[in-house]
Amino acid sequence: MSKYQEVCDGLAGSPKTWLITGVAGFIGSNLLEHLLKLDQTVVGLDNFATGYQRNLDEVRSLVSSEQWARFRFIEGDIRNLEDCTQACDCVDYVLHQAALGSVPRSLNDPITTNAANITGFLNMLVAARDAEVESFTYAASSSTYGDHPALPKVEENIGKPLSPYAVTKYVNELYADVFARSYGFKAIGLRYFNVFGKRQDPDGAYAAVIPKWTASMVRGEDVFINGDGETSRDFCFIENAVQANVLAATADEAAKNEVYNVAVGDRTTLNTLIDSLKDALAGNDVVYLKAPVYRDFREGDVRHSQADISKAASKLGYAPEFRIGEGIARAMPWYLNNRAE
Repeated sequence: MSKYQEVCDGLAGSPKTWLITGVAGFIGSNLLEHLLKLDQTVVGLDNFATGYQRNLDEVRSLVSSEQWARFRFIEGDIRNLEDCTQACDCVDYVLHQAALGSVPRSLNDPITTNAANITGFLNMLVAARDAEVESFTYAASSSTYGDHPALPKVEENIGKPLSPYAVTKYVNELYADVFARSYGFKAIGLRYFNVFGKRQDPDGAYAAVIPKWTASMVRGEDVFINGDGETSRDFCFIENAVQANVLAATADEAAKNEVYNVAVGDRTTLNTLIDSLKDALAGNDVVYLKAPVYRDFREGDVRHSQADISKAASKLGYAPEFRIGEGIARAMPWYLNNRAE
């Protein structure tokens, strides 16, 4: 039995109360679905800045009425300390996912990104510390590696940030470390690498590449690649990220006050990704024949990204179950059913 399965079995037999910030978002709603199916009690906090009511509605349709009754939603903002304090009350585990993502967004509006990602993060740290929660797990980011050229990316070796977004996520790690040193409050940061899957928004200026390209292909539109297409990423299916959060939340003291890469330890070029999406669509009777349109590289993007996941494997028991091909195959029916219009 895997460490993850062991933990899930233990939780099902001894339920906890969890807080998910950003619960109406992509990762947050997937965490909610998983935890409710394990018969956990969940408090959710969201201001709908980037999350959607439809995500919560979908989760409700996928769990039993008894499981849904264990969920309490708070419409609030992490930039408001009172909202954070209310959300943390009587909570065992915190999964802090709320943030304003996107490198381009942060370049266009660094002030709002800073307010959500730094002020909001600090509010959550204070509220969770004061509530004496058992664990605090937060969404860190692979953007923290910045201009460090080495591959694969190892947690201890980072470079200079390449965007305001990357600065905010690095500051999160610094604050978490200071709270450990100053207050004995220990947290775990999860450096996500290009997470994808169901309920990831394909629309808008800052949409992630897999849902955005899939939606464009379904609609018969052009697909745009920033650069020559040989830029590579370590794409991580959402179920792997859910596993990492559950393992981090329940980890022993020796694993806390650390950051961990959450990925699969592989690299896929954008050109290869295009072909994989075409193949997955063809397997669902959707044919896309257009060639991609290449344009300039995007400011703030790194050329290559690949994670070393050995630290998460050894300290958390993390063992990703889905590589990119499997993840795309599992996600494609959802993309087609929900975003074909």
